[in-house]
Amino acid sequence: MQINAGDTAWVLIGAALVLFMTPGLALFYGGMVRAKNVLNMLMANIFTITIVTILWVIVGYTLVFAPDAGGGIIGKLDFAGLRHVDGAVLAGTAIPDRAFMAFQMMFAIITPALITGAIAERTKFSAWIVFATLWSLLVYAPVAHWAFAADGWIYRMGARDFAGGLVVHINAGAAALACVLVLGPRRGFRREIIRPHNLTLTLLGAGILWFGWFGFNAGSALGANAIAANAFTTTQIAASVAAGAWIAAEWWRLGKPTTLGAASGAVAGLVAITPAAGFVGPVAAIVIGIAAGVVCFFAVGLKFRLNYDDSLDVVGVHMVGGILGSVLLGALAQRSINTAVPDGLVFGGAAFFGKQIIAVLAVFAYSFVVSYLLARLVHATIGMRVSDEAEVTGLDLSQHEESAYILTD
Repeated sequence: MQINAGDTAWVLIGAALVLFMTPGLALFYGGMVRAKNVLNMLMANIFTITIVTILWVIVGYTLVFAPDAGGGIIGKLDFAGLRHVDGAVLAGTAIPDRAFMAFQMMFAIITPALITGAIAERTKFSAWIVFATLWSLLVYAPVAHWAFAADGWIYRMGARDFAGGLVVHINAGAAALACVLVLGPRRGFRREIIRPHNLTLTLLGAGILWFGWFGFNAGSALGANAIAANAFTTTQIAASVAAGAWIAAEWWRLGKPTTLGAASGAVAGLVAITPAAGFVGPVAAIVIGIAAGVVCFFAVGLKFRLNYDDSLDVVGVHMVGGILGSVLLGALAQRSINTAVPDGLVFGGAAFFGKQIIAVLAVFAYSFVVSYLLARLVHATIGMRVSDEAEVTGLDLSQHEESAYILTD
């Protein structure tokens, strides 16, 4: 197969859109923290681009997409330093291997960045650099190989993840839960109201995420084709329906609709449709959107009942949304839409549904356990949490000697 210019252009545009999502995530999270911590949140996200880009070129890409080293667990070192990734056509596609490498790099960047929302307002910047480095190599790379590489054990088993429900959202969400259990809650958690400082930034970030998500999902078709068009359509439907469902649940439960609820609902819908976008139709996207909006709304409140401080609801939105979308894919997939997946439970594919459950449990268990051990290691060596004084002062000043807002007469 020869390289197709249109397919290549679409994948490169998709890569740029996915990269744009990380600054969008920084704004989305940045608006939700207090004013004294906003620069730290922006820095944690933006600097993740630097960390992961270097790791991906040196060893990350080869660990995920090189030929399997045995057992479907991890790739060999054949592509270390991007050796042999020279622009030749990627097998089974009409795009160069370097375009695919760049596209997947952006997934590897945003996944650890998602974790920063859970550990906001109390984590040392140096500890984040160390944790993100270790996590990218020891958690992201194996899980991505399992589900995205054709010889990964999850892929070979027959479970599917179109654009990252397993690899990105469950993976990051489980890690976020592990990290907050190691860190403990912020000062004042459950004793005082901790309000977002700038929801305008959060809405702007949500808009950037929504825009970039079309590259995330539709780009995962790896071509400008009917599957990409389907993924684009289902992504828009699920996000819109989930935003409405979250607002309806919030209005009924709390008496007022909020802008934060609308933004969170849209993101929940985007998360939930991610594993299924290229495998389900528009009606299924509506079902997934409703489920994401309602279930994730109630899930974010569990942190108060279970007493864990997930600062910006990464567990409730990304982990729960990723689980929901991956399971519903097992129920609603249609082979008539994409021959790369069998029919789901609703259409007679009970075996596929079971495989999706196994994949969800495996990714959650691995990510949670290894992330917990890594967080413990970092905490025991350099310390993961800032001092009480630094937390009160704010991480912008204590970690970076800067202030986001300079107010003068």
